Amino acid sequence: MLRPTVHDVAHVANVSLSTVDRVLNGRDGVRAATRERVRAAMRELGYERDIMAANLSRKRVYKVHFTLPEGPNSFMRNLAEEVRAQTRHAARARIEISVSTVPPFDGRALAADLRRVRETAPDGVVVVATDDAEVRQAVFDLRAAGIEVITLVSDLPTSGRAHFVGIDNVSAGRTAAGLLGRFCQDRQGRIAIVAGSMLLRDHVERRLGFEQVMHAEFAHLQLMPPLEGRDEADRVEQLMSDAFGAHDDIVGIYSLGGGNGGLRRALGRMAPTPWPMVVAHELTAQSRAALQDGAFDAVLHQDIAREVRHALDILRKLIDAAPVDPGAGLIQTEIFLRDNLP
Repeated sequence: MLRPTVHDVAHVANVSLSTVDRVLNGRDGVRAATRERVRAAMRELGYERDIMAANLSRKRVYKVHFTLPEGPNSFMRNLAEEVRAQTRHAARARIEISVSTVPPFDGRALAADLRRVRETAPDGVVVVATDDAEVRQAVFDLRAAGIEVITLVSDLPTSGRAHFVGIDNVSAGRTAAGLLGRFCQDRQGRIAIVAGSMLLRDHVERRLGFEQVMHAEFAHLQLMPPLEGRDEADRVEQLMSDAFGAHDDIVGIYSLGGGNGGLRRALGRMAPTPWPMVVAHELTAQSRAALQDGAFDAVLHQDIAREVRHALDILRKLIDAAPVDPGAGLIQTEIFLRDNLP
């Protein structure tokens, strides 16, 4: 059966299309009895308004703001470039995008930016979240002001945000453990974990999933406390160099954040064999080169172009009060080895 249209509603209610339009948009100029007759026709036909089509016909412009981390993290720089690259395409769908950046891992700066953005009254905000009480309050305040909020890459589920777009980070950590544990199946020793910051929920969740599988399935490998490199290559290089100096039995490394260029440099100063097995995140120029020269063994990746497109699509539906599939923002984790690099 074809979906009922406004023409069908007008016919059943025996009114003009302009009268149906006034009722749908809550405008004056329609008698109460006529208004009720239109609503009765809608109920009889099972008519559901296509709000997005209505907004398009009225040439509505959706104002969307992205707040992203700045700094040396290649993945985040690529994400910002992708948002800007999609600005032109989004304009064709009447979405106007603005972007601001804040220092990474700085909850106070992020909250201040979200408060500033609230004053500009966009329709929606997309934010890479830092798990911080001040940030949660800023998100609550955005929602209280009628602004839809989506978290991207790193979630903040207790903030009142409307939706999350990104990978299942616990699953990603478990996948990393499955790979690294098998790579080190016949070796005894320590596993180093390199994170950006434990203030990021995605890093916390990756570590959780990783440790669950390592403890359950690869108990012969000893997990070291995570090293927080703040996604800075020089800091990661120094931390790993110090770790190699203190422990000569590191057989595996899980890099769950950024700064992989520094990890690669630290590995390069070691004796050629036996190098630790390495699983890292995000296919950037640095991690691609590390896969190609054998410094890294596997890289888990999330498609940022797809994430940005999903965020814009979901946010537009939220703004229009249209239904959103709860799983719509979940992005699959891809696994790259040297032999299947795109």
